[in-house]
Amino acid sequence: MFEKLYSPVEKLKLAAFNKLFVKRDDLIDPYISGNKWRKLKYILAKAEAENKNHLVTFGGTYSNHLVATAAAASRSGLKSTAFVRGEKVKNEMLLLCELFGMYLIFTDRESYKDKPALFEKYFKSDVSAYFIDEGGASTEAVIGCSEIIDELNDVYDHIFCAAGTGTTAAGLLDGIVKNNLKTKLHVVPVLKNGIFIKEEISKYIPKIENLVLHTDYHFGGYAKTTPELFKFIKDFTANTGLLIDPVYTAKMFYAITDLQLKKVIKSDDKILAIHTGGLLGIFGMKDKF
Repeated sequence: MFEKLYSPVEKLKLAAFNKLFVKRDDLIDPYISGNKWRKLKYILAKAEAENKNHLVTFGGTYSNHLVATAAAASRSGLKSTAFVRGEKVKNEMLLLCELFGMYLIFTDRESYKDKPALFEKYFKSDVSAYFIDEGGASTEAVIGCSEIIDELNDVYDHIFCAAGTGTTAAGLLDGIVKNNLKTKLHVVPVLKNGIFIKEEISKYIPKIENLVLHTDYHFGGYAKTTPELFKFIKDFTANTGLLIDPVYTAKMFYAITDLQLKKVIKSDDKILAIHTGGLLGIFGMKDKF
């Protein structure tokens, strides 16, 4: 399932940039999308090596990670269960999870905070159960995301990615360090107080000299938006033909354009943006467009 990968690098035509490129991880798979595909690649390999056939994970009601895990489990002949944060609801994302055979356990927000305790409570006696943290955060996920750098045929002055847990960013930084590149990795946290992501990244990759954090582009916090961001999404997509989502990639591309406007990055700099997929999350905000 993880042998074939289609993620080309394409040049974006935007007036302010001469050398802006995007790594199209959103094209890898419609359901195991972008960085989710890369994170799950080695997570599932480890589960198989440990003879586990029941994937147990965590996420919100519009989680791309839940859909990706459900799809990956189904294609691999595995069972899957998810603890879903909040009260019981029905939506497009959870429908996909259930169609892929995932069992959903809706969990109050306080209990959800202690994920290992939830796993222990429900699956202590299930020797086939395999714990996957929210978003797939793990050493295996970092290894998978580091392969993005290995796939590049060119060297870039700057690489940009959006960040929720920092796992993808850690993988990118690992790839940059291993390949002895001078490339700056620009990470755009999509939640408030995103400075903690530097600490999360350093847990995996202690050498962070190439890391630059931009914490002012969260638009109010995780999954929070503003009319300005939605206008940016509409204009950007209409002008480039590239679909972006309000939670992650729109905030990243907004940051890139704003930083160029402020002369933090130059119009002639060679820039690569990582499109981490997650486009199904748009359905959670369809009423705002």
